[in-house]
Amino acid sequence: MIAILIVAAVLTRFIDHPANVTPVLAIALFASVYLKRKSALIIPLIALLISDYFIGFYEWPVMISVYLSYGLVILIGFYIKKHKSIPAVFGSTILGSILFYLITNFAVWAFYPFYPPTAEGLLTSYVAAIPFFRNALMGNMLYVTVLFGAYEAFRHYREKYRLTNAVA
Repeated sequence: MIAILIVAAVLTRFIDHPANVTPVLAIALFASVYLKRKSALIIPLIALLISDYFIGFYEWPVMISVYLSYGLVILIGFYIKKHKSIPAVFGSTILGSILFYLITNFAVWAFYPFYPPTAEGLLTSYVAAIPFFRNALMGNMLYVTVLFGAYEAFRHYREKYRLTNAVA
């Protein structure tokens, strides 16, 4: 499963997609809920490093903000692991999307010369990134629904199949 999640995260960053619509956040959350801690930490990191190697590395402070954002999503997932419910999963997806938006756009404002180093410049950077946030949030909700939904449906089917065979 680890290899499948890494390959999926890497490949989907290369296929044509709307800006910020990738499954990396969903995979980080999914891995932190269903896999061991070490695997959950490694999967997004390896996927990002591999794809960034081919896509091209960018300013290190902004890269750190991206990786840090996914690290925070993983920590949120560790909490969800103990309190798993549909509202918790979707709430953590929204929270993770917001954190990613706030942290990475703060880094863009702080380390790129696109915006003046003022409160107004920071606000302008956040406003300019709203379409990317919208895409990311919609993509994250879609990918979380597919990953968690498919996995839970599979678990339910497997359990039902076991019980049916055990009775027969």
